[in-house]
Amino acid sequence: MPLRSVPFLLLILGLVAGCGLRGAGAETSIQGRWWTWASSEPENTNPVTDPSGRFCHRNQPQDVWFLAGTFGGTARRTCEVPEGRPIVFPLVNRTATRAECRRFMAAAKGEAVLDGAPVASERLTEGRVAITGVAGNPLTGRKGRMLSPACGIWVRLRPLKPGRHTLTIRGSSEDFRTGVDYTLIVDPPGPQA
Repeated sequence: MPLRSVPFLLLILGLVAGCGLRGAGAETSIQGRWWTWASSEPENTNPVTDPSGRFCHRNQPQDVWFLAGTFGGTARRTCEVPEGRPIVFPLVNRTATRAECRRFMAAAKGEAVLDGAPVASERLTEGRVAITGVAGNPLTGRKGRMLSPACGIWVRLRPLKPGRHTLTIRGSSEDFRTGVDYTLIVDPPGPQA
C-alpha cells in the first residue's frame, strides 16, 4: 500500500469505530461509563442511594446525563438536567458472572414512561466492562478499577426540551424490583457573562 494511503485508511477506520453510540463495542462503553459514574461517589452522596435526587448532579460527564435506579424498592426524585444533554439510565441492571447475567436477563423486564408516553429500551449484555470506583461506594465497595460482565435493560433519551418532565422507571428480575419516579427539570443555559 502506498504510504500516502495509510493516513486515509486510518481516517476511515477512526470514523467507522467512532460512529454513534450504538456501534460495535459501544454498549460496553455506555454500561462501563454508567457503572463508573455510579461508583464515583461514597454511599452518603451516591445518586443510587439518594432518596430525593439532590445528588443526581454528582460527577456527571459533559456529553450525557446519567440517572440512577435503586438497590430495591422505589424512590421519588427531582433532578435538574442541563438543556441539550441526552439522558441514559438502566431500567434494571447488574454486574455479575456471565452465567448470572444470562439468568438475570432471562427474567429481566422493565419499562419507562416519559410525560405519559412509553419509551423504547434495549437489552445489553457485555462480556466485561471496566469500572472505576472510589472508596466506600455502594456498588463495587472499593477504590480502583475492576472488570466485570455487565447486563441490563437500558434507555437512551434524546435531549429533552426545557421545562418540567415526569419520568417513571420500573424494572425487575426474579425477586428484585426497582423503581424511581423522577421529576426532571430541564434548564436552558444561563446568560453569558
